[in-house]
Amino acid sequence: MPQLNPAPWFLILVFSWFVFLTILPPKVLAHTSPNEPAPQSTQKPKTETWHWPWH
Repeated sequence: MPQLNPAPWFLILVFSWFVFLTILPPKVLAHTSPNEPAPQSTQKPKTETWHWPWH
């Protein structure tokens, strides 16, 4: 049975992991997000209480 012969499949496995670990990460990390998050202030926003007319 040819499926049990590891000679060709092991080389394919090693080469594919080589591609995944050396070529693809720099390409993926080179992309930037079109909407960069804006820094937020550490101050809490001032909230006002609601004045209900019936209460």
